[in-house]
Order: sequence, then C-alpha cells, then structure tokens
Amino acid sequence: MIGATRRWFRRNRTNFAVGAGVLGAGYLAGQYVLGKLSEARQRMSDERIAKENLRRRFEQNQEDCTFTVLAILPTATENVLDALPVEQVLEELQKQKAERLARSVGPSEIASSAPPSVADTAEDDAKSSSFQSESYVHASQIAAGEGASSTDSTNGGTETSRERERKSKKSKAQLWNEMKISSITRAFTLLYTLSLLTLLTRIQLNLLGRRNYLASVVSLASPPPANQESHISLENHDDDNFEQAYGNDFETNRRYLSLSWWLLHKGCLNLMERVRAAVKDVFGSLNPREEITLERLSELTLEVRKKVEGVTEQERRTCKWLTYLLPAQDQEEYVLQESGMTSSSDSSSPTTTASLRRLIDETSDLIDSPAFTHVLTRLLDAAFSHLIDVKISQLSYKIPPISESTARVQEIVGTDVKAKVANSLAVFCRQAHSIGSSANNEYLVAIEQVRELEAFAAVVYSSNFEFESPGPGTLSRPTTAAGESNRTSLAVSGDMLGVGLSQPGSVRQSWAGADAGFESAWGKALANEDGKRG
Repeated sequence: MIGATRRWFRRNRTNFAVGAGVLGAGYLAGQYVLGKLSEARQRMSDERIAKENLRRRFEQNQEDCTFTVLAILPTATENVLDALPVEQVLEELQKQKAERLARSVGPSEIASSAPPSVADTAEDDAKSSSFQSESYVHASQIAAGEGASSTDSTNGGTETSRERERKSKKSKAQLWNEMKISSITRAFTLLYTLSLLTLLTRIQLNLLGRRNYLASVVSLASPPPANQESHISLENHDDDNFEQAYGNDFETNRRYLSLSWWLLHKGCLNLMERVRAAVKDVFGSLNPREEITLERLSELTLEVRKKVEGVTEQERRTCKWLTYLLPAQDQEEYVLQESGMTSSSDSSSPTTTASLRRLIDETSDLIDSPAFTHVLTRLLDAAFSHLIDVKISQLSYKIPPISESTARVQEIVGTDVKAKVANSLAVFCRQAHSIGSSANNEYLVAIEQVRELEAFAAVVYSSNFEFESPGPGTLSRPTTAAGESNRTSLAVSGDMLGVGLSQPGSVRQSWAGADAGFESAWGKALANEDGKRG
C-alpha cells in the first residue's frame, strides 16, 4: 500500500510540480496586483489630500487679500482726500453765499437758517441771470464793502493780510469749476486706486502663498536624518511656520509687501494728476446748473476712461500701470526706508537680496502682462458701473434700483429723467468716502465678484513653480514615497485650480507679452470658473 502510493506520487511528480508552480505564481501575481491596487489607492488619497490642501490655502489666501486691501486702503484715501479738499471749496462757496445773504437780509434770518449743501448752493445760483456775471458782481461787492485798506505801522506801503486775502479770493465761478473737477477726479481716482490695489495685493500674497506652499511640500518630501528615523517628532507645516520659508525668508517677505507703500503714497497721487487732466478735458465745459440725463453722464465717464486707459483694445492692452504700482529700482531703497523696513544707518548694506529681486521682477512682469490690463479693465467696469448705474442713478436721478448683473456703464437704458450736475457732484463727494472706506465697502464687493480676478489669482498661485526652487539640488533628492507625493502635489496643483504649469524658462520670458503657456493657463482658468458657476 505504501509502495503503491509512493509509485503513484513518483509517476505524477511532474504534475504536482507544475501545479505547485502555478499556485505559487498565482499567489505572487495576486500579491502584486493587490500591492498595485493599494499603491494606486494611496496615490489617489494623497492627490485628494494635496488638492484639498492647495484649495484651502488658495481660498484662505484670497480672504487674506480682501482683509489686506481693507486695512491699507484708508491710507491712500487720506492722501487723495488731502490732495483734493472738496469740502474746503464747498465751505468757501457756502461762506460766499452767507455773505451775499447778509447784505440782502438781516443777520437774525441768517442765523436761523441751516447751512446750505452743494445742491442748495446750486439752487441759489440758478436764480441769477448769468452764472459767470453774477460771480464777478459778487466779487466786486465784496471789494466795495470791505472798506479802504490800512497800512502797516512799520512799512506804510505794505498791504494788510485782509487785502491780500481779498485779492486772492476766487470768484464763485472758479470755485464751482474747481469743486466740479475735484469732486469727480477724487471719486474716479479712488476707483482706479482701489482696483489697482486689489490686483497688486492679489499678486503679492499669491506669490508668497505659492512659495510657502512649495516650501511645505518640499519639507514633507525631505527624508529625515538617519539618526532621527526611529524618533517621533512634531513638525509645523502650516502657513504660519515662517521657519519653513526658504532660508527663513520672513524678512524678505516683509520688505516685499512693504513695496505697496509706493501706490498708497506716491502712485495714487501721480494717477490723480492723470485722471484730473482727463476730467478737466471732458467735464470742463459742463455747467453745474445744467441738467443732463444719466446716459449723458455715462458717456462723459466713458470719455474720461478712454483718455486714461486707452480708446481701443490694443491701447488698453499696452497701457502701462507699473509706474503707479511699484517704485523704480533706484527708488526702492527710499520706499523701504519710508515704510520702516530699513533705516538710514543701513544704507551702506544692500537691502535688495536675490530672493527679493526675483519677487519684484516677477511682480513687474505680471503687471506688464496683457492679462493684467484685461483684468483691470473688468474691475474698473464693475467699479464704475456701481458708481454710475447704482449710486448716481438712485441718489441723484431717483431711478429705482436695477439688477447689477445687467448694469453696465456702456449699456444704460435710455431715459428722459434729468438731474442737475450739482446734484451729481454732491453724490460724487459722498461716494469718495465710501469708495475708500475700510468698512462695508460695496465697491470692493462689486470688484471681487468679477470672475477674471479669481482666475488671474489662480494663474499666479499655481504657475512657475520652477522659479521657487529653494536651492540647487533641493528638489533632486532620491525618489521616496514622500518625494513622489511632492511631485504629484505639484502636478495636480494646476489641475485643481483649473490651470496648467507654465513651461520652464526665465521669469521675464514667461510673463513678457502674450506667452503661449500663460495664455493657455489663463484660458483654462476662465473655463474652470465658468464650470464652477454653471
């Protein structure tokens, strides 16, 4: 029996060997397939986590941009309001009206009346037969009622301060023209400043957010030292960990952000002169007592924008805004000193490091790109539409509110409703404070609803990772699971935001002109925004 069994196994030993081989191969193949499935599942999980992490950081970055704009906008507003003191001109007009009434009625009646507003002062001027002639009559009446001049005790030929003030006093026509130009210029300048500040802040914080994101990914991809592999360590990979920024570059980030001082103190005033010249050219011949339609006011507003931004699409694409947003290279040291980043004693040492210079150069290239002017035009469309189609329409022309999704400065439904220019000037004066307000800013809300703004921020945040390499050889580590996750997270970052990574090359080559890679990313970003809103 035992011998027979042994002979049977001997005769079928080949079949047993083949069967065992098949079973072993099947087992190994099964284990291989299970391993690949587990690896793919882990990779998908890592990609999902990376996408959520990048999305969370990006959305937080955009919220930080909003709060930053609201925090620093009052500085520019104060500078513009000081440069265009419309309230002082109005006060002088009211003073002249009070003097005129004082000669025609008793002082008790003057005291009992309330201070006149811009519209009230215009109504009083409307009663005269001629706006221009009345102003000169009023000026002569002041000169006749002031009395003879007195001489100084030490110098008999010197005029008194009262006489000098009387000679330098402007006529009512001059005051009205100054208030008209200044009130409109002030509101328009603040709209331009708000739009430019919003874009500049988005560029700055998204560039820094991109660097911090890549720093955290590289930190996770770095293999721990051999002597620490068996130890448990707690690490901070959040955005508030400044140690993970390349080379502890917190000081460079502070200096880079301080460059917005130029727009807040110098750029807005330079822009104001450009806007003032356009407003004076367009609105200069308009009489404050004249009644115009809202459509006519919109046409005049568009004429001002054409003179400031350009008439054709090509002119707007080539319009340069860099001089208003960033200082020239020879003035960067001055800006850093004025913003408190450096002191005069540090002037001997270089303050613009290679890292800071790279950030400034890339920011300059972004500002000079056609996409920047395209987004800026859309932001200005929304801001001017809110001012003219909403505020002026409701407060000056008493037109019921319409849906802001259909409101456009270029497309206003014709209406026969007319209002005096002086009434609109009063609204312009009040809205200037609302445009530059840091609380409940309706204009900033209208600007941030422009879809191109978020698309532009996504392109800035997810493009050009190649230029943020922390140093030679840092990213060329041996391939590990964390290293593979690093490359995966960088690859999916563009897809998550609806854009693609730009091709390698210099920073200026990447952003100069209508670069194909950037335009492709820009198109994907807009398509992604349309998909999310659909």
